[in-house]
Amino acid sequence: MYVIAALYHFTRFDDPGALKPALLAVCEAGGVKGTLLLAQEGINGTIAGPRAGIDAVLAHIRSLPGCRDLEWKEAASPGAPFGKLKVRLKREIVTMGEPGVDPRARVGHYVEHEEWNALISAPDVVVLDTRNDYEVAIGSFEGAIDPGTESFRDFPAWWKENRARFHNKRIAMFCTGGIRCEKSTNWLLGQGEQEVFHLKGGILNYLEKVPAKDSLWYGDCFVFDNRVSVGHGLERGPHLLCHGCRRPILPEDTARPEYEPGVSCHHCHDETSATDKARFRERRRQIALARARGETHLPAAAG
Repeated sequence: MYVIAALYHFTRFDDPGALKPALLAVCEAGGVKGTLLLAQEGINGTIAGPRAGIDAVLAHIRSLPGCRDLEWKEAASPGAPFGKLKVRLKREIVTMGEPGVDPRARVGHYVEHEEWNALISAPDVVVLDTRNDYEVAIGSFEGAIDPGTESFRDFPAWWKENRARFHNKRIAMFCTGGIRCEKSTNWLLGQGEQEVFHLKGGILNYLEKVPAKDSLWYGDCFVFDNRVSVGHGLERGPHLLCHGCRRPILPEDTARPEYEPGVSCHHCHDETSATDKARFRERRRQIALARARGETHLPAAAG
């Protein structure tokens, strides 16, 4: 079994580039793959590997400046979730594009999973899903507002256009693991909102700890590894991944005429050109050749 660890931590790295070589080395030594992002505001990513390798990487990250209190979420996978390792330097570990956002200064009120249902059921509370539209499409909390954003950087503009709708309301926000809420609640407080709340540990923590019979969640939660989606108890969901557009699809969607493995699905068939599709077919051919040579372990979900 492979251990999957999803993590983020906001701290100040004066020179994140100087941290990259050692982090890359400890991942490679432990057989750990996945993606880690480094920026001046901290670290974010999802990695997978053997237990000993994951433990070594987590210990190394906790030794970095300000990371002693690092928290992470674990899951297990019978197959290799990632085909390669990437440690990247970024301007932000989750891109919002708003200057001055600093979750280390202040964030909204954390709400524990056992208190979340009561909060979002209150009549004076507006519940906002901060995730992207393709994530919201497969599951969310009952009554939550979907901003319909294609990326997190679209959220500030959406809020400014819709703020008047939520006058005199308390704002409850949630996301997959918590990182987007750290930034969005800090930003809303900076916009003058007074009562801002967010689900501690995100959807994944809620689905792990709240029994299905007591849950206000419906559908599945999109995750950024080869599981594609999870449900209550973090059981793997039914979704596959279109490797043309990286959106989740259901097994029955592969029978639709727009579907071509590794190239397109009904979501993206009309979004890409013939040139794009030819490039995707060549990419798929090269991946198949690499697999035949035993050079990669790329997930096979939906091509």
